[in-house]
Amino acid sequence: MAQTITSTRPPVAGGPRSAGPGARLGVLVYAVAVYLFFLGALGYTVGFLGGVGVPTDVDHGPHASWPVAVGVDLGLLALFAVQHTIMARPWFKRRWTAIVPQAAERATFVLATNLVLVLLFWLWRPAAGTVWSVTGPGADVLWGLYAAGWLLALVATCLISHTDLFGLRQAWLSARGRPYSSPPFTERGLYRRIRHPLMTGFLIIFWSAPTMTAGHLLFAAAATGYILVGIAFEEHDLIQNLGQTYAEYRARVPALIPGLQLRRKNRRHAT
Repeated sequence: MAQTITSTRPPVAGGPRSAGPGARLGVLVYAVAVYLFFLGALGYTVGFLGGVGVPTDVDHGPHASWPVAVGVDLGLLALFAVQHTIMARPWFKRRWTAIVPQAAERATFVLATNLVLVLLFWLWRPAAGTVWSVTGPGADVLWGLYAAGWLLALVATCLISHTDLFGLRQAWLSARGRPYSSPPFTERGLYRRIRHPLMTGFLIIFWSAPTMTAGHLLFAAAATGYILVGIAFEEHDLIQNLGQTYAEYRARVPALIPGLQLRRKNRRHAT
């Protein structure tokens, strides 16, 4: 799960000068290559969920019986959830950076995510059946929401630190011989309205389908469940890292839907 308000990654142990200039430059080249790979995987994801411009997508691909398709697809989604959750945990990062350079930790996380996504695209088996199908102006609205969801997700990454989120900033600072520090706590733009605008963008993407097939519904429902669980893990880490500052922010700002938390408070006061 991507970090939202601030990074929960531990500070660099030993500083960037513990490696030679050549090694630090190698980490930077590695991080840039991983980011380019990510851009390709991102582009395919847009087409995969939208059913546009890619050879196979969430609704079209190798045929399998319904039970096999559901089993394979749930296994792929579970693999993504396990990889994303474990590699994002502070205890794993502490152990992992004993093997890989600290400056390459985030880029390696992104690389692992890309590889799991490629595996999902390759092995995904569409599940037959149509839950809903919208045409005309209604379909146009849903396509607009689909595009808006991607835009929202992109803006959310930039409000944090896009380069930090995808491992470029860490590698750049290391290549320059400068110590790494996490992006500071910030509450601006979208983050004044909701705590997890990146996740809100993904939810809009998953559910804005003019034609919702059984396979797409399986993807959307499983991914939504993972986001809700992932938010709980992430916020635990953020409170451990930021303490009362984040606890007060969480009490004041709703998680995913603007104004929802305020309305709940008002209902409690009314009773």
